[in-house]
Amino acid sequence: MSRAALVVIDVQESFRQRPIWAYASNPDIVGAVDRLVAAARDRGDLVVWVLHAEPGSGGVFDPANGHVRLIDGLAPAAGEPTLVKTSHNAFTTTNLQQVLTLAGIRDVTVCGIRTEQCVETTARVGCDLGYEMTFVTDATVTFPTPHRDLPETATLAEILADPRTLATDEMIARTEYALAGRFATVRTVAEVTGAVPAGARG
Repeated sequence: MSRAALVVIDVQESFRQRPIWAYASNPDIVGAVDRLVAAARDRGDLVVWVLHAEPGSGGVFDPANGHVRLIDGLAPAAGEPTLVKTSHNAFTTTNLQQVLTLAGIRDVTVCGIRTEQCVETTARVGCDLGYEMTFVTDATVTFPTPHRDLPETATLAEILADPRTLATDEMIARTEYALAGRFATVRTVAEVTGAVPAGARG
């Protein structure tokens, strides 16, 4: 019997080690993901956990530094795979497609960090691979995003002070516009868990 899958992307300690975490769009990401995971398990859906690693980088995504692990409060249950990726999307550098194929899954829900980067990119690639994708915006996190012309050496204070910096609510809105009707169905945690009917907001 075909099941659906929930793919939890990069909800890892690495991000909490960065000063910009104080400006995260959704600091209660663990609570939102926990609700999605509980509902998926109740339905008998597969839950797949994905972590991002940059081996040898020396930064917060270098596994040697101990931050490439789920944020406290989240843990895989028995039989739930944990995949480690080195690309932005969760497919290219993992066997996620094989995992989904072997489980007979065609419907995939994604959540995690960051809204417009790894989660959105996974939704786009998943759609191109033929999956029915659902994007749960309020179970994602993004951060104030600097303009492309701001030097990479810019400090957090400079990023926040720059009028060209994209605010988190703007990034979320742009991501939803880009995905909806093209790559994914955009839903809320309440809609996915059945707390409110699909299409109802609030």
